[in-house]
Amino acid sequence: MKLIGALVALIIGLWLIRFLVKAVAKAFEIRKMDATLKPFLLTVIGFGLKALLFITIAGIVGIPTASFAALIAGVGIAIGAAFNGSLGHLASGVMLLIFRPFKVGDLIETNGTLGFVKEISVFVTVLETFQNKTEIIPNGAVTANKITNYTTIGNLRVDMPFSIRYGADIEKAKAIVLDVLKGDGQVLQDPAPRVAVNSLNQSAVELVALPYSSVEGYWDVYWDTRQRIVEALGNAGFQAPYQQTVVTMKQA
Repeated sequence: MKLIGALVALIIGLWLIRFLVKAVAKAFEIRKMDATLKPFLLTVIGFGLKALLFITIAGIVGIPTASFAALIAGVGIAIGAAFNGSLGHLASGVMLLIFRPFKVGDLIETNGTLGFVKEISVFVTVLETFQNKTEIIPNGAVTANKITNYTTIGNLRVDMPFSIRYGADIEKAKAIVLDVLKGDGQVLQDPAPRVAVNSLNQSAVELVALPYSSVEGYWDVYWDTRQRIVEALGNAGFQAPYQQTVVTMKQA
């Protein structure tokens, strides 16, 4: 009878747990719970309720609490030894949720991958790259490496170096490029774009355009605005610099 009662309790308990987890998930949606915390909290709640259910069933069967606690401790040690790396990822996931270096929707670069954060789960962080690739990175690898969050400030500066020949009108070139940046709808005007001399190379003067873009529009500015700059300079008569060598003849 105890075994039958335990089986009935198990079936009913699992059904109740499933119902409660769904109810909590619905409550999170109504209260607009942070998408970063929701999957993690649901997983923790599910594990906790199942642990309580198994302890209750053990009591129904007649397993002493002390023996059951010792069994759980032994199983925990065995699982901990077998899944040492996974537990490290779990601890890293908790750290990410506590210190929050990034959240779902942020554009980050970590472990050699650049992409938008789609999910922070218990063990892994899921990124979606600009190439529509889904990168699943263990949380331990995320916290063990440098994390660059491009979304924190809200805009990004797109550095675009370009060169003109020595002897060309620098101020005119700067004015042409600045007009391109001010007339480009993808370039933010606050902070204001700027054009400056970056360096003096062997055969050319290197200038740099410094427009700002939204996080989502970074690559549009990087590619499209760069093309507009090249076209505007070409239409204004600026020619591409070429390698030069100055030879001085010494008279005998």
